[in-house]
Amino acid sequence: MKQLADDEQQHEYQNDLDQHLGILLDMRDSAARDKRRPWHHRRWFVLLFTLVVTAGLCKLAFWQWQRGMEKTAWLAQMAKMQQAGPRTLAQIDWQHPESLDGQPLQGKAEWISPYVWLLDNQIVNGEVGYDVLIPVRTEGGSSQLLVNLGWVPAPSDRSQLPNPAIPAAMTLEGVLRMAPGGFLLGQNIEPGPYPNRLQSIRVETLRQTIGAPLADAVLYQRRTPFLYHYQHNVMPPEKHRAYAVQWLGLALVVLSGGVMLTRRCSP
Repeated sequence: MKQLADDEQQHEYQNDLDQHLGILLDMRDSAARDKRRPWHHRRWFVLLFTLVVTAGLCKLAFWQWQRGMEKTAWLAQMAKMQQAGPRTLAQIDWQHPESLDGQPLQGKAEWISPYVWLLDNQIVNGEVGYDVLIPVRTEGGSSQLLVNLGWVPAPSDRSQLPNPAIPAAMTLEGVLRMAPGGFLLGQNIEPGPYPNRLQSIRVETLRQTIGAPLADAVLYQRRTPFLYHYQHNVMPPEKHRAYAVQWLGLALVVLSGGVMLTRRCSP
């Protein structure tokens, strides 16, 4: 009987020892998990940040490459139009304006008085000035469009505006471009007597101002009393492709650096 009691007591001691040992092991494992958890979170943060930045850089690279392809196609279209020679206003199909971007144009037109707009913040040879914009009615009155007559210097006092002399009739000769929207902060057309200061070419607003339809295009007039400074191409396709390669290279650098840092964050 004594031996049986001793065995039962020893068994109870063994169970208590196993329970305490299990508790200690659980505490050790829990401490180890708590110790690893910050590293685990940091690793996932680094990985997520790397993937987001890499995706953004790849998107920029693709956009620049696509812009280069579009610029190449547009320059080819421009060269073809130059070889074909200028069109007259009667030959223009305003129903498909996208096919007219870069089209040489000639014809006769009348100024729609008294509207004169001065496109703000135009820099030529390091000097700030304005581009003179007017609406014209083409010969026969078939259509109206905007004409950029060129650049005039700005007075030193911004409260003063130049007052360019606009001919009532003119012979158009220039390049037709689709009207850009541009970035706009605040009011687009400043009120007051003409000429008005204009922040951005927005054809819809100008249509409402003159109360007549306007083509979604601007003719850059060569034969002008002001300074003609239009350039048909600011950035060549090669530069777009070079930027695309740079963005892609930066994406690879960020990706490789992120992978290395993720490995270092592992316990």
